[in-house]
Amino acid sequence: MPFRPQHCRGPPTMKSCPPFSASGSFKVTIRLVVLALLLSAGCTEDKEDDNPVVPSGNDPFSMVLIPAGTFAMGNVTDHPRGLPGEKPAHDVTISQAFLMSATEVTQAQYVAVMGENPSEYIGDDLPVEYLTWYEAADFCNRLSLQEGRDTCYTNLGLSKTAVCDFSANGYRLPTEAEWEYACRGGTDTDFHTGNMTNPDCTPVDAEMDLAGWYCGNANDSPRAVAQKQANAYGLYDMHGNVWEMCWDAYDGSYYSSSPNTDPRGPTETGSRVIRSGAFFHYAVFCRSSFRHSFIPHKRTKGLGFRVVRRQ
Repeated sequence: MPFRPQHCRGPPTMKSCPPFSASGSFKVTIRLVVLALLLSAGCTEDKEDDNPVVPSGNDPFSMVLIPAGTFAMGNVTDHPRGLPGEKPAHDVTISQAFLMSATEVTQAQYVAVMGENPSEYIGDDLPVEYLTWYEAADFCNRLSLQEGRDTCYTNLGLSKTAVCDFSANGYRLPTEAEWEYACRGGTDTDFHTGNMTNPDCTPVDAEMDLAGWYCGNANDSPRAVAQKQANAYGLYDMHGNVWEMCWDAYDGSYYSSSPNTDPRGPTETGSRVIRSGAFFHYAVFCRSSFRHSFIPHKRTKGLGFRVVRRQ
């Protein structure tokens, strides 16, 4: 029986829709996105249509190719309201190409794998949120098994130290370096659309308004994925909407000693890295370089994720 999620109509509300029911498995569509074509022509599937086709929350996962490369990581614009943990800016090499989901994992996609919806704001096309890091990692493992892939995570549990097999072909959370590299899409500005002019909620920052949802335009609620401008790799909502979890443990001084190639974070510190900012945050928290932390076993408002896997 095909997956037919129930729909919320109108703006998202707090637990306003009936529970989802879902069956079947995901079919992953891989979109190989070429940087030069995106920059010159935009991301379209029908060349005769001026309106680009964008993924929705009811689609199977759209995975886009992130090429290998080197970039400047951290507060490269030296923004005065950047946090100490964003420094020093430093060059990082991502040695292998990888695939990343074009959008944050939606509630429809999450329920199709997990059979339940932890979110506070309900809607098929909205990003799943209000879940723990361990639940996100478990989702990755279950999705991998559904597709006959190797699972990446073992040793999941509150009293254990999680282990990730980066050589596995299954789904996982991005490393912090992979996330920022993908978010920037070849740019060295505050957002992939340009530099920030207003770090707060009002007046609305023009570049952040193009890139994503934050306190200046979201009306205090997460929004359906893929409504704002994609970056050069074809990724949506890398700035704002919901926080996005990374693999790495968090250490505010990590950049001073992190490896230059494929860094995967420090040893376990009791907290994990989150990126992107969220719908209720100032623009300054949604910059490409902004990093923060959360307790992995606690559910947090506006906290979601997206997935990656090997090419």
